[in-house]
Amino acid sequence: MMLGKRIGVFVCHCGNNIAGVVDVRGIAEYASTLLHVVHTETNIYACSEEGIARIKRTIIEHTLDRVVVAACTPRTHEPLFKEVCEEAGINKHLFELVNIREHCSWIHMKEPDRATEKARELVRMGVARVANLTAEVDIEAPVFPSTLVTGGGVSGMSAALNLANQGIEVHLVEREKKLGGLLNQIDTIYPADEKSSQLIGRLKRSVKENPNISVHLGKIIKNVEGSVGDFQIRLESTRKQSGKEEFKVGTIVVATGAREFKPEGMFGYGRLINVVTELELEEIQKNKKKNGTDLSKLRDFVFVNCVGARVKEREYCGRFCCMTSIKNAMRLKSMSPDASVTILERDVMACGIAMEELYKKAKEAGITFVRYGPEKMPKVSGNQKAKVVRVDTPVTGRRMSIPADMVVLTTPLVPRDDSKALSRILKVPLGSDGFFLEAHVKLRPVEFSNDGIYVCGSARYPVNVGDAISQGYAAAAKAATPIRQKKVFVEPIVAYCNEMECTGCGNCEAVCPFDAVRLELDSSGRSVARVTEVKCKGCGCCVAACPGGVMQQRNWGDWQLHPPLNAIETRPEPDEPKILVLACNWCSYAGADLAGVSRYQIPSNIRVVRVMCSSRVKPEFIVRALSNGIDGVMVLGCHPGECHYVNANFYTRRRMVLLRRLLELTGIDPERFKLDWVSASEARRYS
Repeated sequence: MMLGKRIGVFVCHCGNNIAGVVDVRGIAEYASTLLHVVHTETNIYACSEEGIARIKRTIIEHTLDRVVVAACTPRTHEPLFKEVCEEAGINKHLFELVNIREHCSWIHMKEPDRATEKARELVRMGVARVANLTAEVDIEAPVFPSTLVTGGGVSGMSAALNLANQGIEVHLVEREKKLGGLLNQIDTIYPADEKSSQLIGRLKRSVKENPNISVHLGKIIKNVEGSVGDFQIRLESTRKQSGKEEFKVGTIVVATGAREFKPEGMFGYGRLINVVTELELEEIQKNKKKNGTDLSKLRDFVFVNCVGARVKEREYCGRFCCMTSIKNAMRLKSMSPDASVTILERDVMACGIAMEELYKKAKEAGITFVRYGPEKMPKVSGNQKAKVVRVDTPVTGRRMSIPADMVVLTTPLVPRDDSKALSRILKVPLGSDGFFLEAHVKLRPVEFSNDGIYVCGSARYPVNVGDAISQGYAAAAKAATPIRQKKVFVEPIVAYCNEMECTGCGNCEAVCPFDAVRLELDSSGRSVARVTEVKCKGCGCCVAACPGGVMQQRNWGDWQLHPPLNAIETRPEPDEPKILVLACNWCSYAGADLAGVSRYQIPSNIRVVRVMCSSRVKPEFIVRALSNGIDGVMVLGCHPGECHYVNANFYTRRRMVLLRRLLELTGIDPERFKLDWVSASEARRYS
């Protein structure tokens, strides 16, 4: 099985980033002694144009059939190096990128000898893995030339028009009776200082006049079947009359927006008739009067920012709430120059030059900004109507009593009530705050982990009108790509089943987050598991759930994960126990990378092995590692509710609870094992 393999190892200096700590030449010399390695060399910058050309020439000259590059994290240049392998005639899936920068030289800068020793071991693990990889071919599927955009607000309409103007058929679905979303309730938009009705009117006319857009008002998505390129959509009416529509699309854009938080019981809201929210103030400004009160005749206005935001229940910042209050305060001041307008704030979020200018103009116009602390919230007093707002100012240490004819509460946008239902239908994740969770906040900000589904606007996080439109365009560009290409390619890290040995237990079908595994009858009438490859996202949850080991994952199979684990040196060192970390690719491994980027110094006895998802980790891996001399094992995954694979890490948690019991039964101290959650931004938590 292992005969004939010709592995090349390229060790990168990365300028001084690696070579300044690690003995790069010594690592290359050591790699030349490893089984199946026929060529090793160093490279100043492996990712540079010269470095890439050199790797390509070397592959051809030495007839290499597998490549290991020891350099930076796979999350940066792995696609580049795979492309080089393909251009040189090697199957791109016979490649391994060993991380000796973020996970070695940067986090062990004060221990060059130990860093070098660790780098040798990481290279040995990489060679052991690449020797067992198999040549794979990307999975190809046709794409139906149509897109579903769910949500008819400014972001959804922008996405729909962008797609339609490219000649793509679009189904625009809106649960309400009219398009426009929250913008229908807003009076003016800043910084354009334009009536929202004008913007909405233009968008509506463009949508109505575009022959490529079919608008479905008063409809919701009832069911979605299929996968990227071939989604079957079923709509249902939100009204009492029955009515269902079915159609097929190739891609989906989620632009369902958000809703304003209603601060029931806070600051007298709901009890005092002149305590309103920002959105309610916008409606008053549009209608001029409310409850018989003319805004132009009021004297004292008090805005209270951060109502219901940055608290335990909602830890996030509303992002543009501060600017909304300043915009509305400026309009009131413009309408009544002699009015007293006060904004109570914890701090001011003014994103961008235009917003900073508005903040300065507000102060110049005589609007008073008073800071308060979350430990002593302002208090609104009055009977039926608010009369006075009292606030303790941390700057002066004094209590202020501010008269109020109207109190305006600045609240954040919160997820729509139907977001959970839609996330289950589309099988896309929600974050801990309840908004839709993108695949990666920086690298894939409008994509889901589920291929062919995209997100924009306040469905993913509160955004202003300008950002909503920009994100609509971005999501449209992504959704159009597979349609323009007329086919999609799926990375071949999918699960597969050895049907001859499958018992049809159904564990794999039960745990799959994407409905990619189904039990079907084979030619002999046996129930066996079968995988729809274009649906499978490669989490490996089904593989770990299979009791017989007949469900496996291409290039992440058990026999491809065991060799690098077995390559870890386990000789006894009483003062420094060896720790194995099995980290999920999307969050925990990224968190470990960030620890390196941040130059956090951690012990050199840790070895990180990447898996696509923590749910891929079989209890068997941990038992074997501990039995073979590893002193401790950590499994790190995404935080519950933020899994890249929807809910796969919930199965991780269940399995690891059972594992602790298993360890006790086998005589292994369960304290040698730990399960924890680390996000991509939690470098300090990882370190």
